[in-house]
Amino acid sequence: MNSNMRNLAMWALVIMMFMVMISVSQNSFQSQPENKYTFSELEEKVEAGEIKSATIDEAGGLITGTLSNDEPFKANTSRIDDRAGELFQEYDVPFQYDDVKKTSTLVTILINVLPFILIIGLALMFMRSMQGGGRGGAMSFGKSRAKLLNEPSGRVTFDDVAGVESAKEDLKEVVEFLQDPTKFTRLGAKIPTGALLVGPPGTGKTLLARAVAGEAGVPFFTISGSDFVEMFVGVGASRVRDMFADARKNAPCIIFIDEIDAVGRHRGVGTSGGHEEREQTLNQLLVEMDGFDGKEGIIIIAATNRPDVLDKALLRPGRFDRQIEVPYPDIQGREKILQVHMRGKPIAADVDVKYIARGTPGFSGADLANLVNEAALLSARRNKRKITLREFEDARDKVMMGAERRTLAMTDEEKAMTAYHEAGHAIVGLNMPGSLPIHKATIIPRGRALGMVQYLPERDQISQSREEMIARMAMAMGGRAAEEIKFGYDKVTSGASSDIEQVTQIARAMVTEWGLSDAVGPIAYKNTDHNSFHPGIGRGSSISPETARLIEDEIKRFVTEAHDTATKILKKKKKDWTALAEALLEYETLSGEEITLLLEDGIKPKRPDSGAKPAVSAVPTTRKPKPLGDAQPEA
Repeated sequence: MNSNMRNLAMWALVIMMFMVMISVSQNSFQSQPENKYTFSELEEKVEAGEIKSATIDEAGGLITGTLSNDEPFKANTSRIDDRAGELFQEYDVPFQYDDVKKTSTLVTILINVLPFILIIGLALMFMRSMQGGGRGGAMSFGKSRAKLLNEPSGRVTFDDVAGVESAKEDLKEVVEFLQDPTKFTRLGAKIPTGALLVGPPGTGKTLLARAVAGEAGVPFFTISGSDFVEMFVGVGASRVRDMFADARKNAPCIIFIDEIDAVGRHRGVGTSGGHEEREQTLNQLLVEMDGFDGKEGIIIIAATNRPDVLDKALLRPGRFDRQIEVPYPDIQGREKILQVHMRGKPIAADVDVKYIARGTPGFSGADLANLVNEAALLSARRNKRKITLREFEDARDKVMMGAERRTLAMTDEEKAMTAYHEAGHAIVGLNMPGSLPIHKATIIPRGRALGMVQYLPERDQISQSREEMIARMAMAMGGRAAEEIKFGYDKVTSGASSDIEQVTQIARAMVTEWGLSDAVGPIAYKNTDHNSFHPGIGRGSSISPETARLIEDEIKRFVTEAHDTATKILKKKKKDWTALAEALLEYETLSGEEITLLLEDGIKPKRPDSGAKPAVSAVPTTRKPKPLGDAQPEA
């Protein structure tokens, strides 16, 4: 930002100088008298008494002065001699000889031309700076914008990075090379020139690169891919050259290029016929990466979440030899990441890091850092000295589903509809084999949802069985079935729209991707257009009308069976369903443990503080849950 401001200020200064010079030049011309006479005309004016005063410049052959009406005049003639002085003396016209302002013609020309010479010089200087000729000063557009982070104290190490153990192992070899390169070179080995960190946003790619530099104790240059590309041709390539020149001066070191896909996209697909500025920058980067010896100790680490768009030349051996995957952390990784971010914070004794890690599937490292920070903010807002489990639970709900909307005006009928809807989800889930563990049920609006039932994972699970999929579909249809049974066919609302969408997606995947339909068989009919199965739609595939109809019938069968299953369970467990719905209307939020006590022993929650949240505890199970929310549209 400071560099941009300096460049802007310099351009503004040049423009101001240009305007001042033009103004001075115009004034110099306009200051000359407009009344011009020959010597004969001047004699007539003198004889007529129209001359008030005069000045004779013998060197320049010029007579200037003022007329009787105070207007300036001049007479330019090569016949200046004593006749002018005699003429003025004869008619008593005051005059004098100009001995001070005798300037040569060459000096006059220089004064008029000097502003244009300065302007041309400044323009040439800026053009040279744009092309990278200038190495110093704020006006050097071609100079590298890479920032040198040399952290002698408080540097980031591998101890500060958690949840990405496999990536850390791959990068430890880079650290060993930077610390002792002779260990590899004496055996003839060559360390990889570059490492490409690939992963979703927020998984710790930048932090990993800083940790490598911190462990090795070497300078760390960081730059974004978008910093190379400018509107001026040649600037990006010049910045690449300058960056590598600076890196060689500080070797051994690390160059980290964040979001390299901004400059490293496939060549030949631009709008300028393959000759645009971005491609020139990429070409220079390719040359620099393959043009220096590995003994120089320069390691390039780049990060991107779009490796599919990178040019193949970037990924060949000799450049980015290794692609290191930085995925979302698993449950053990989330636990370690939470422990890192909880360092130095006053954590209450009731906080179980494993429990929080179970309830945050799919969270990245940045999400977990935000979760801990939100919990600390909530604790401070509530005037607590320590961060308790309640703050972590509320922070997780806020991050995943939005803040509570307690000010939302809901009628008693809408509250009852929401309570029976959410109770339907919970009762079906508790009575389905392969069901998910209930974390809590609530009818407090959050985001676009008027209520929801949450499920708590006990472990990370990559695949799911047919039984679990059928259970998920039945649980999702529990809300719609509850509305139909309690309020009647004509009173069903649009609150189950997200549930129906979720069930349809699962059914479609079971039929067309996972081969779980007996009628269709284990055949993949995956289509690019997920909303249609008409013949000829898809990536080079042609589905016959009969097969398309069969697929649609099977999807409808799965969804209908899920709805029927949910309806049967709710009618069979109507007492439990009604009791849970009435408890939700009274307490608004119930934990998994409170739901179990209510349904099995008839024990209602004890709330000494009406504003306090219930203790959270999930119903034990070995099944992998998936969070399920009811996106009921706002009234």
